[in-house]
Amino acid sequence: MPTETQTQYSRIALEVRAPAARLVLNNPPLNVIDLAMMDELSLALAEINRRDDVCALVLSGAGNTFSVGVDIAAHTPDQVASMLSKFHGVIRALLGTKKVTIAAVRGHCLGGGAELAMVCDLVYTSDTSSWGFPEIKLGCFPPVAATILAALVGQKHAADLIFTSRNISGQEAASIGLANRALPDLAIEPAVNESIRQLSKLSPVTLAITKKAIHAWEAVHFDKGLARAEKIYLDELMKTVDVQEGINAFLEKREPVWKGK
Repeated sequence: MPTETQTQYSRIALEVRAPAARLVLNNPPLNVIDLAMMDELSLALAEINRRDDVCALVLSGAGNTFSVGVDIAAHTPDQVASMLSKFHGVIRALLGTKKVTIAAVRGHCLGGGAELAMVCDLVYTSDTSSWGFPEIKLGCFPPVAATILAALVGQKHAADLIFTSRNISGQEAASIGLANRALPDLAIEPAVNESIRQLSKLSPVTLAITKKAIHAWEAVHFDKGLARAEKIYLDELMKTVDVQEGINAFLEKREPVWKGK
């Protein structure tokens, strides 16, 4: 019989039913990734990684949204360093887990939410989902996307998405390599279940070692690249007038007035 456990969290839901664990971003209505959720994601990923009876991790969002990204309020000068450290710790844990990670994306998948999804090994998205990296509108940039997006979709697509902040459909996300497949909403769960069924036939230790080998080359460059992007974010971007104006304008629900400095 499969082992079933369910751990209680406030910002996420975690259910383990071997051979898969299902981790749901659960901060309605838009599943904003706040500092509390980052802490819970780190704990849940560590818990999942310890389970020898689990070979796959499914990441999804509660309701009709995957996630609209990281809490804007956490970008203030007094919180931003802690926020980046916590969020990038989650990204590194997702990339470093021994489990095959599967993102099931419905609805909005934006900013930090898109970064969480795109670093998963397999991504199934609703064809009508909305993907994007809106950070530039706030006077910011997305450090994880700046580091790894070009490797996934090519430099031109990455530049387009990051510089213009335009949203794309799940269909386009799949066509450029952000997702494996774009499907109707009702077909996502069967696709995820079929992947789990296939993975469950294989050796968990072989899957883990193979995943390590697949990511070996990119892992070296990603760690260095993300550390550099984080340093640029904190030492250069966060010292500009415009980044403070962008964040304040968003929080005050007004249009930003850029100073160019």
